[in-house]
Amino acid sequence: MIECRNLSKSYRVGHARRTVLNGINFSIHPGERVALLGRNGAGKSTLIKQIGGVELPDSGQIIRKMTNSWPLGFNGGFQGSLTGYDNARFISRIYGSSYREIKDFVEDFTELGQALSMPVKTYSSGMRFRLAFALSLAIEFDCYLIDEVILVGDQAFQQKCADELFTKRSDRALIVASHDMTTIGNLCERGFVLHNGRLTAYSDIKDAIEAYHNL
Repeated sequence: MIECRNLSKSYRVGHARRTVLNGINFSIHPGERVALLGRNGAGKSTLIKQIGGVELPDSGQIIRKMTNSWPLGFNGGFQGSLTGYDNARFISRIYGSSYREIKDFVEDFTELGQALSMPVKTYSSGMRFRLAFALSLAIEFDCYLIDEVILVGDQAFQQKCADELFTKRSDRALIVASHDMTTIGNLCERGFVLHNGRLTAYSDIKDAIEAYHNL
């Protein structure tokens, strides 16, 4: 389970502070697929980053009793001067996993070829996402965090991503922040709607989508 208790986060804007998350409470259980909905700037990415440990809340706590990925679509964890292989080696050391197994998976999944021997700062955004996606899948997590961008590349590669994440790992929990309501409706069982710093939970994804459209 992942549980957020009274989570709050604000940022300084000029001489004032803007509250993005204000007393957020919810829990995610193993195998659940939950949508995180809201207008641009509502705080979806901020909440995903909090859960992923990329940022810290101002107050409240996040209790993690299952492992979670870093946010898919977030590239800030890469060291740009290192190669794709070096970043894979670094990730393997952090998680205590076999570098050889991760290397083989990344080579096969990303289809980046010789680019994996080049510094990540030379990659296009699509190449960086392929590497981030592959490294997230190379490490087995109980919960995957998906922020806005889910699938990239041509149709064949998009299908490859979908098969790996949504079919082969159908027993894993997902937290998906997206504006694509078709994808949300097909993937998720229930949803959270963020608005004015507050979170409203809906047990039926159809009700969550309707509330999002009514914002």
